[in-house]
Amino acid sequence: MTTVEYTDIRYAVADRVATITIDRPDRMNSFRGRTVDELIHAFKTAWAARDVAVVILTGAGERAFCAGGDVKERAETGSYGPTEWGTFEIERLHRMIRDIPKPVIAAVNGVAVGGGHVLHVLCDLTIAANHARFGQSGPRVGSFDAGFGSAYLARVVGEKRARQLWFLLELIDADTALSWGLVNKIVPGDELADAAMAWGRQIASYSPTALRFLKHSFNADSDHLAGLSHLAFDGLELFSHTDEAAEGAAAFAEKRLPDFDPYR
Repeated sequence: MTTVEYTDIRYAVADRVATITIDRPDRMNSFRGRTVDELIHAFKTAWAARDVAVVILTGAGERAFCAGGDVKERAETGSYGPTEWGTFEIERLHRMIRDIPKPVIAAVNGVAVGGGHVLHVLCDLTIAANHARFGQSGPRVGSFDAGFGSAYLARVVGEKRARQLWFLLELIDADTALSWGLVNKIVPGDELADAAMAWGRQIASYSPTALRFLKHSFNADSDHLAGLSHLAFDGLELFSHTDEAAEGAAAFAEKRLPDFDPYR
């Protein structure tokens, strides 16, 4: 991807803050292969830009921050669609969010579920609209994130709560997320963008070298989870081609309960 002609996201810079917006509101800002490619490009652009000190990640509209992978596309085509490199690079995006030497703020403007929930967990800070909802969906749709999306989540909210999110698949509200330490602050929905920008401007006034070393220090204790993430995504790639995984995606697209009994 050599140009910045985005179709699935928007990228803007103001006051040394880059705002990356997933722009697929008709699909609840779920991501396909191209979306992930564009997000990686945008984060690399922000990484290299001398006029960017902080990154905000958010979604278009008020319904969803990100609903995870585009399960409808997966059900229709058997994959998340074509990509620049021929592979679905979601693991690379996870590493980009962690490794970019600038703080990343998730501005959660609605539902953050599945892979979208993992994205906000990986961000350094999360500010949420008061109508935001949080949770996982993988086991319902024939998918999982056994890397940062579960192991690092447990470090954020604790083992029991992480298992609750993954095993019960119940969405929690913003107040619960705040009490769990899953988000840092809640604001009214119409104040979210301004509140995130206020944090961004504040952080952008600080020493970039100090911020870089602090982020690396916070990451160092959990970077060994990257090995688990590699293993998990290799397993997910194999699993995604099974009938069991296809049943989850098909049931979602057809708006019915999945039948996993044949695979027990």
